[in-house]
Amino acid sequence: STEPVPGFTRDGRVRDPNWFPLAVWLQDPANAANYRALGVNLYVGLWDGPTKAQLDALAAAGMPVICHHNDVAAAHGGTTIVAWMHNDEPDNAQGRRLRGYAPPIAPAKVVADYQALRERDAARPVFLNLGQGAAWDGWHGRGERSGHPEDYPEYLQGCDIGCFDIYPVTHPHRDVQGKLEFVGRGVQRLRRWTGDRKPVWACIETGHVGNAKVRPSPEQVRDEAWLAIACGASGLVWFCHEFEPQFQEAGLLRHTEVAAMVRTLSAELCALAPVLNSPRCDDKVEVRVDGPAREQVAVRVHEHGGELHVFV
Repeated sequence: STEPVPGFTRDGRVRDPNWFPLAVWLQDPANAANYRALGVNLYVGLWDGPTKAQLDALAAAGMPVICHHNDVAAAHGGTTIVAWMHNDEPDNAQGRRLRGYAPPIAPAKVVADYQALRERDAARPVFLNLGQGAAWDGWHGRGERSGHPEDYPEYLQGCDIGCFDIYPVTHPHRDVQGKLEFVGRGVQRLRRWTGDRKPVWACIETGHVGNAKVRPSPEQVRDEAWLAIACGASGLVWFCHEFEPQFQEAGLLRHTEVAAMVRTLSAELCALAPVLNSPRCDDKVEVRVDGPAREQVAVRVHEHGGELHVFV
């Protein structure tokens, strides 16, 4: 299709300045109305899909989706599909071998797949979610490419919207656990690696993920979200899955106090959408910090409606 697609421009920017992307990752379309009640306005990923039934259900719920390109998606009419996506976390090791990990997908392969998608559909942008190595160089799950952040600028050439995930509350490693600032650092790194030319999103943990003993409080979910925003995120993806103590696809919907916080955050961010989607003007604010802590302070500035909005 070469017709304009509602939701995003071909380079991944939102078409409507009053709309801020607030997505859920790989959720059942049957829960679309429940998520919409929390302010969610986008699905990312469809399990073993997209299928016609999934797309029809999302269309009936008025929920747009970013999904993989297949024959069903290519034939689907309407405006439900707003972007295409790569397979998740190509920067991570692709399974295990007898000794160690299989290598990650090469950045050049991601770029080639991106170009193929753009040839099939020049109107819709392409979304790429990267693993925690985008935010933390100590992540061993990249196998032979662990500790090689230089791969990431090339990975990000293979998308129009860059995203990443790291979950510090439930993280098992002491270097990350409890350090919510890794969410902000990941946003800053992706922005730097794209030369600030592409929208950058962040995934936010909402439940146990893989930690049976710990899950984020509503305040920690709030803090991770606002850290991402202050550091420059153009969209958020709520990660709802829980793998421990038992598998729950829609864990967010089970934790009512966190769900209430997501509803509050959604309302705040949607109200601020015209501000957050306006051009940045960081040079209008000077930040002075005594000592070496300047790099620990993130400042995002927008001018909108005759007012200066500063997120710190």
